[in-house]
Amino acid sequence: MADFTTEHAIFLGIDTGGTYTDAVLWSEQRGVIAKAKALTTRHDLSVGISGAVERIVAEASVQPADIRLVSMSTTLATNALVEGQGGRIALVMIGFSETDLEKADLGTALGSDPVVFIPGGHNVYGRAQPFDTSALSEALPQLKQEVTGFAVCAYFAVRNPEHEIAVRDLVRRETGLPVTCSHELSAKLNGPRRALTTVLNARLIAMIDRLVAATEGFLDRSGIHAPLMVVRGDGALVSAAFARHRPIETILSGPAASLVGARHMTGLDNAIVSDIGGTTTDVAVLDKGRPRLDPNGATVGGFRTMVEAVAMRTFGLGGDSEVSLDDNAMLPGIKLGPRRLVPLSLLAANHGAIVIDYLARQTKTANAGRLDGRFALLTGVPARMASGLSKHEAELYGRITTEPQPLDRLLSSISQATTVNRLVARGLVHLSGFTPSDACHVLGLQNNWNVEAARYGAILYARRKDGAGRPLCDTPEEVSHRTYDALIRRSSEVVLETVFAEDGLEGPETVASPLVQRALSGARGIAGARLDIDRPLIGLGASAPVYYPAVGEMLGTKCIVPVDTDVANALGAVVGQVRVSVEAHISQPAEGLFRVMAGEVVKDFQVEEESISFAETTLKYQVGQLALEAGTDEAQISIARDVSTATVEDQRKFIEAVLVATASGRPRIAH
Repeated sequence: MADFTTEHAIFLGIDTGGTYTDAVLWSEQRGVIAKAKALTTRHDLSVGISGAVERIVAEASVQPADIRLVSMSTTLATNALVEGQGGRIALVMIGFSETDLEKADLGTALGSDPVVFIPGGHNVYGRAQPFDTSALSEALPQLKQEVTGFAVCAYFAVRNPEHEIAVRDLVRRETGLPVTCSHELSAKLNGPRRALTTVLNARLIAMIDRLVAATEGFLDRSGIHAPLMVVRGDGALVSAAFARHRPIETILSGPAASLVGARHMTGLDNAIVSDIGGTTTDVAVLDKGRPRLDPNGATVGGFRTMVEAVAMRTFGLGGDSEVSLDDNAMLPGIKLGPRRLVPLSLLAANHGAIVIDYLARQTKTANAGRLDGRFALLTGVPARMASGLSKHEAELYGRITTEPQPLDRLLSSISQATTVNRLVARGLVHLSGFTPSDACHVLGLQNNWNVEAARYGAILYARRKDGAGRPLCDTPEEVSHRTYDALIRRSSEVVLETVFAEDGLEGPETVASPLVQRALSGARGIAGARLDIDRPLIGLGASAPVYYPAVGEMLGTKCIVPVDTDVANALGAVVGQVRVSVEAHISQPAEGLFRVMAGEVVKDFQVEEESISFAETTLKYQVGQLALEAGTDEAQISIARDVSTATVEDQRKFIEAVLVATASGRPRIAH
């Protein structure tokens, strides 16, 4: 924990999750002063933020001027990638060919979004190739009407980004839309994966921009004039302005903050930390008091990015996960996720009797329908986010309102079900249906929303038919128990997948083995099997007390659910430090020539030591400026060198050098 508080300074931590927005007031002397939750309001994020913050400020009788720093973590970016959501963007590939879309899952991530290929880029030594933007200039007037932003990736841009910069300036001048360049996000090679990271970043800009704008607007109205920080995926803090330009770096922000919070609350150096939210479960291993960073980049939603983040495994599993049936067997099993639905109990709590009336009508029909217990409603995002819709998508989108509409009346054909799914993937429409949260309301394990709607949802789901045409379950309690048990079992499996992967095994394959499945089920034959984990499990999240004692029991390990587990992310957000880094590469394109490539700086030297000295001076300046932008005035800078050489006929031969400068410091606070 960073020691950066003054005697009476109070810190405000906010975590904006898929379902809840949490807030906590904390000081070094008093610890947690107050905490509160409010529902995340995706149509206007400031409503949920103000609901949580105003409650704790009133409860603690704190004056706005007493709050010296505001720090925020969020799972919105993570959830969007897991659920395949985000704005429609255009990718500009400079110096690449169409075959490069087949690498690093780039084509899959891009989907139907447009891509423009133009000549250009550089070689490994930063030397320019022929560059021509005419094809892009011709395409921009049409693209301006169809997309919400641009991603730009040039061949070897990490060695020389001048072509990315030229395209960025052209696109901004002609369209006025946000542009993300790949060299701004990563200094690593592998163009297609860098392009993938840039595409995901461009999709997330509007979402994170709305979050930051909503938070800043609320703070200003409330008289809280303190710096706003955001937690990155590696647990470091950066300024809100920094996060706005690099929203991809906030993937795993919430989980990273939860690890910091778990360590702070329990004091444990070695533990498995599992954070369950409404949309995702995030699992990591705490070792010697620190989470391990993933050197290969964070994997979220099946895509391997170039974002340095905690070695966290994120699963589409949460209290609000979609409940569906595995129809491949005569006795179908229950599957959960990865998509989040608005729980029926929450929908009724927000929209009243209309939801109950629709559900009651459906329970009185003679035959169960596939669309029973399903509703659609608008998310309320800005109209520009709906750009580029097809004719059928636009037509259906125009009929959906902010009030919930039952799908059995909204949709007139099976093909429209596919269309509404595409609108959900674009983040334009919410679907509501039966979830584990509803099951817990039926079983009396939760009562914070509408129990009657949850029970109707369970009745409708129990009527679903198995492969033999029989109802899935006889009672709403039975289907709720099966759903609850499915979440416990799957939660145990994702914890095991993580620890097996940490041990160097193939996590999913190992968990799927008959021996591990027997151990999880507790079944015994002549031979039995049991699990042995060398450290306790820390369960985080508002619903952790409902699920995680049973998960710990299934895994045969001690489970700790801290008192403030419901605000672990918000708490973790206020105890971090600013940390940023930049890289420089020195190559030898010709004998006796040393080329320094440090961001936008490219310079040649005749002497090796002079090139290294220049690189270090350049990096110190660059990382110092980046640290200021990230939100610290007191950065401590360190530089690591990695010089590769070879010996040929007793002569030392320079191959390349990589220098990494890191700046860390206390976040800037109000005085």
